[in-house]
Amino acid sequence: MDGIPEKLNAIWIHANLATMTGERPYGRIEDGALAVTDGKIAWVGKTHRLPEDLKRKADTAHDVQGLWITPGLIDCHTHLVYGGNRANEFEKRLQGTTYEEIGRQGGGIRSTVTATRKADEDCLYRQSLPRLLSLLHEGVTTVEIKSGYGLDLDTEMRMLRVAKRLGEELPVTVFPTYLGAHALPPEFDNRHDDYIGFVCREVLPKVAAAELAAAVDVFCESIGFSYQQAEQVFQAARQHRLPVKIHAEQLSDLGGAGLAAKYDALSADHLEYLSKTGARALSNAGTVAVLLPGAFYYLRETRQPPIDILRRYKVPIAVATDCNPGTSPMGSLLAMLNMACVLFRLTPEEALAGVTRNAARALGIHGQTGILAPGKDADFVIWAIADPAELAYGLGFNPCRQVVRKGKPVDQNSLV
Repeated sequence: MDGIPEKLNAIWIHANLATMTGERPYGRIEDGALAVTDGKIAWVGKTHRLPEDLKRKADTAHDVQGLWITPGLIDCHTHLVYGGNRANEFEKRLQGTTYEEIGRQGGGIRSTVTATRKADEDCLYRQSLPRLLSLLHEGVTTVEIKSGYGLDLDTEMRMLRVAKRLGEELPVTVFPTYLGAHALPPEFDNRHDDYIGFVCREVLPKVAAAELAAAVDVFCESIGFSYQQAEQVFQAARQHRLPVKIHAEQLSDLGGAGLAAKYDALSADHLEYLSKTGARALSNAGTVAVLLPGAFYYLRETRQPPIDILRRYKVPIAVATDCNPGTSPMGSLLAMLNMACVLFRLTPEEALAGVTRNAARALGIHGQTGILAPGKDADFVIWAIADPAELAYGLGFNPCRQVVRKGKPVDQNSLV
């Protein structure tokens, strides 16, 4: 067989594979096999078709005994590095105070900024570690981590260094994103334009020079930054050759989706107020729509993202936890699968694609992960389920039996 690698590390046989390649429902291969070499998937197919050369060269053979294998899960939108928590604001919202009112009272993002600025690097690491471990135990092998709770140079850099450290010390690929334009810090009260200038001219160049961020994000919203201000950030990111992402159309339609498309953004996230024009723009640009059902749930929103419109225009749909202290203190990507189906009416297959194939696209890493196919990173998960739909079916159950990252099984018991 042409293309058989000379050095093969391991094979997994007698598995049911959800390759997520789009060729069949879930990319399903029953009684399938995977061959892995040097951290990459070398071969995928039916077990009985596994070439003899691959069997012979394997250092290790794993009999999966009919369990399911999916690509490693990808949480493509989190804010999990931060100080403190906002349980008191959760209580206020239940008593009727709106998210916007809390923000205007000095709460919301600003309260987390205060706590995060006070925390040193080790403190931030210790507080963030349990959040990330919660995701890893459920089969997450890649996670995006945004800054945005420092809003000054030192703290933003500190948050991004902590994100990098988490990826170095745990079996997970971390995609760090600079979200300086997240909120207005107190020292820039009523000076939005000045702050955007500070982000673009002072912080972003240093973040880029230190290679601490893989992308740049902005919160384009009535309580965040305007279309024009968001565009300034995008222009600055382009100067530093960094791709962009956007929080858009969560509370109103400011045209953020169209702006994202104009700058070939990796993703536009939230999108409850997305218009047909915005959806068409996302489709034309190939920008991914990232849905965040945790924030929808916690804020008790009633306006759903326009799923039928996204489908009509064939916009790739991803799903993420939006793990953050104020509006989505969620540490379960599996729960997001269920919520995306129940609250937004995605199908289980769409939801699973949203945390694998499309989530990889939302981070610009679909060339290396997100599906089970030769040449992709050997990041995958073995599940004790009878059908892939079960991953979106239950709440509070974790059927993850084994995580494999870069071709090496992860010892879940060794995780803190």
